[in-house]
Amino acid sequence: MTDNIVAENVPRASAKAVAQSAVPPVTSLIDIELADTGEFEAQTKPVITAQAIAQKIANENNLGWSELDTEASTNTAAQLLAEAQEKAKKIPLVQVIPAPVPELDLWQITVDNYALDHVDNARIDVHYKWFKSHKEYMHRVTTRASRYYHFMLHQALDKSLPTEISLLPIIESGFDPFAYSSGRASGAWQFIPATGLGFGLKQNWWYDGRRDIVASTKAAHLYLTQLHKMFDGDWLLAIASYNGGQGTVLKAIKRNKKAGKPTDFWSLDLPTETMNYVPKLLALSRIIAEQAGTNGLYSIANEVYFESVNVGSQIDLAQAAQMANITTDEIYRLNPAFNQWATDPQGPHNLLIPVAHLDTFKASLLELPTSKRVAWQRYKIVPGDSLLKLSYDFHVSVDLLRTINNIDGNLIRAGKTLMIPVASKGAEAYTLSAAQRVINRQKQINQTQASARVDYKVKSGDSLWKIAQKYKVSVKQISSWNKLSTKSVLQIGDKLSVWPRNSGTKLASSTRKLVKKLTYKVRSGDNLSAIAHRFSVTVKDIQKWNQSLTKYLQPGQQLSLFVDVTKLKQ
Repeated sequence: MTDNIVAENVPRASAKAVAQSAVPPVTSLIDIELADTGEFEAQTKPVITAQAIAQKIANENNLGWSELDTEASTNTAAQLLAEAQEKAKKIPLVQVIPAPVPELDLWQITVDNYALDHVDNARIDVHYKWFKSHKEYMHRVTTRASRYYHFMLHQALDKSLPTEISLLPIIESGFDPFAYSSGRASGAWQFIPATGLGFGLKQNWWYDGRRDIVASTKAAHLYLTQLHKMFDGDWLLAIASYNGGQGTVLKAIKRNKKAGKPTDFWSLDLPTETMNYVPKLLALSRIIAEQAGTNGLYSIANEVYFESVNVGSQIDLAQAAQMANITTDEIYRLNPAFNQWATDPQGPHNLLIPVAHLDTFKASLLELPTSKRVAWQRYKIVPGDSLLKLSYDFHVSVDLLRTINNIDGNLIRAGKTLMIPVASKGAEAYTLSAAQRVINRQKQINQTQASARVDYKVKSGDSLWKIAQKYKVSVKQISSWNKLSTKSVLQIGDKLSVWPRNSGTKLASSTRKLVKKLTYKVRSGDNLSAIAHRFSVTVKDIQKWNQSLTKYLQPGQQLSLFVDVTKLKQ
């Protein structure tokens, strides 16, 4: 290994200078195609808008697809931020108007406040080349960041933390607050259960604080600050410990001291993932420095996106969305910690609401009494009922049923009446609840898997390993398909979705689907019915895959189609 030399020419050009050279944003898909033909380097090409990026990445399944990567989701974020910006501009006119000063976006502010030692090292270079060659990944994660990054960055600035730390969610989760690893880490900052609890991140059936944008960001900053102090002000060792654990890093330091070796990060022998973790962050920081203010990143304005509102009690999330005049999707994306159809009855009672709709929500909240924020049903117990059965039937927890109805233990009697909170809409309306996210993911897998799905019911003695062996797949695959940990303990009666490989349950070759994603360019005279017939799909499918479709097709317009290539018409 060569000695580490502080880089004199790390790309750290003033973000203000970059901002002054910026030009108007791209607004068409054609511009994106042209922009994407060049190398991933700082250029004076137009900045790509959120809407345009969404058109390009919607429905693509590579490079870490997320429920957030849809055109509708990205457009919504851009529109809500634009609404807030327009609202902020409505101020009384003054007689003297100063010359406009270029406003820095969040990436430029990040670069201007870097504080880590950026060095030349081959371990950094390999990750730098990867980020540089994967433009789609950078577009994807920076688009996802649009809702959250203002809060995360300004929290770091307020605490005088290196702003490189604000980039860690790209490494940890790709800025997906719904991310869940096989090691049971969850959320944008990827806390495992024990560490999350240690930093006050509550976890239960209703709520998982590891996915709470505000709470998890504050917990991650506190954890990193404590590690920084533990390692005598060495940020690289603190960041390595965030990934691998402080015990692992302390043991490596002890080994090096005993052997008379240096104890800086670059000299330590650590697990492979941790050895790559810090270099990956420094490589990403270099890419951000090069691309801030150019078309390499989706620009995020330095504007507040959301504010926290204390609603004071449990509230139905679909009802909260209506009160704010936003979609239920948006409520979940801003409040991903809530697993079910409503907030946790025991709190926290805070909801993040887009600033553009804050006044609307607060006005609606004042008019809605606490008793009307969740619907209730009187249920008469029948023979065969149990608290566990009712919890499944009504999508509530056993503990909640006990608390509401003053029940000690598990005994309930036929003929008695229970009060049960119920969702105001059907389960499918709560689009990003824990259950619906699993369903969404499985629908996506159905579109791309060659074999038929098997709905497997867990039996006595089953384990993930045994089921994986039965269907000739991996434990990791089953975990991913069902959003489980590889160490999850299965319960008898649990249902798992499995896509077998080379098993008797696989579809016969004559009937097996082979679904591929195609991009179809609309021709003169085309209509949805004709295209659907040609590719053996339905008009409804095409509309579902291309949510921005207008009533009339235009020649040259591009459609995403998921087609069974065995049924293509010649």
